[in-house]
Amino acid sequence: MNSEPPVMLLVDDDPGDVLIISDALQSMGKPRVIHVARDGQEALDFLHQVGKYADAPRPDMVLLDLNMPRMDGRQALAAIKSHHHLRTIPVVIFTTSSAPEDIVISYKHHANAFVAKPIDLNDLMETVRQIDTFYTAVAQLPPREPRELIFGEAT
Repeated sequence: MNSEPPVMLLVDDDPGDVLIISDALQSMGKPRVIHVARDGQEALDFLHQVGKYADAPRPDMVLLDLNMPRMDGRQALAAIKSHHHLRTIPVVIFTTSSAPEDIVISYKHHANAFVAKPIDLNDLMETVRQIDTFYTAVAQLPPREPRELIFGEAT
C-alpha cells in the first residue's frame, strides 16, 4: 500500500455500528480516511462518483453490511463485483448474519471475506482492528487507480 492513509468505505445503516467501527478504525494509531454510506445505493453512488460524490476517492476497501434499506449489501456486492472499474476493490462483508445462505451468496458474488459482527462491544472492536490490520498491513492491495489506467485495458 502507498504511504497515504487507507481510504475505507463503510456501508452500514446502523448509526451505532458506524460509530463503533469508525472508532475502532481510528484507534489503530495511524490515520484512516473513512467514508460512510447508509445503504447499497449510496455506496454505488460513492463508488461511481455520482451527484454529491463527484469528487469521492476510490476506496482501498469496502466494509459492507448485508441488511440495509433501499439496496441491500447482497445487491450492492453483486453490482460492485460485476463492474470492471470496481471489481478489484476488496469487499469485506461485515454483518450480523451468519446464515449459510448469506455466506454462500456473498462468496458467489466474489466477496473477499465474510465476517459476522460479534455481539460483544470489545469483540466487535477487536474484529474491526483485525480486518484493518490484515487489509492495511498484511495484504497487498491494488492501486487506487482503475486497472485500465495502469495497464491500458478497457475491460
